[in-house]
Amino acid sequence: MIRPLIGITTARVLNNAHIHVMSVAEAYVQAVYQAGGLPLLIPLGISDADLAPLLVKLHGLLLTGGGDIDPARYGGQPHPKVYDIDHDRDRLELNLVVKASQAGMPFLGICRGFQVVNVAFGGTLYEDILDQHPGALKHDYFPGYPRDQLVHPVQVTQGSHLAEILAQTQVEVNSLHHQGVRQVPPDLRTTALAPDGIPEAVELRGHPFGLAVQWHPEWLQVHAPMRRLFQAFVEAAKTV
Repeated sequence: MIRPLIGITTARVLNNAHIHVMSVAEAYVQAVYQAGGLPLLIPLGISDADLAPLLVKLHGLLLTGGGDIDPARYGGQPHPKVYDIDHDRDRLELNLVVKASQAGMPFLGICRGFQVVNVAFGGTLYEDILDQHPGALKHDYFPGYPRDQLVHPVQVTQGSHLAEILAQTQVEVNSLHHQGVRQVPPDLRTTALAPDGIPEAVELRGHPFGLAVQWHPEWLQVHAPMRRLFQAFVEAAKTV
């Protein structure tokens, strides 16, 4: 069977030669490929007008992790811990996920991608969880920590699409973020929570596969539930 084409968003990074490159962690690419998908990296700088013809060629969209979304995008405020804002990436990813949802295309958001999905449908974020959410857990296990370190449990809503995919309602996850979802918009359903009440997963209501998680399952592929998440995403893409 022909592998479905999965578009993977990229980041603009300054390399050691002080040249800007567009890249993504190999873990995302390998997780998609091992699940049966054919990864295609989506560069930044593509105009809004060219996003629709790009999506026509894809079967699924993966929104990856990275720097922070500009707080102005969700009515937030500047904060000293907000970092690596890329206005072009914000524009492209927010437009991509809306267009993908309108086309019924399967999409999966991870970490920043989870936050992009939330903002795209009208939700808001904590600019910094520890500073703004009393009693919050430590969520920013970076840098200096193994990216596959399991640091806290996540409670998954029974009967949700995510619970069906993972085949369980509690999983241990890694945590590589300092921002988090503050308010989930009506179009999205919260389907997983951290012990401190911070949302860890959402699903787009009425969509065949519109799902996003705050943790990084691409680094946890030794765990069967995390492999199943990518496998379910790729299987959904085969129907497009």
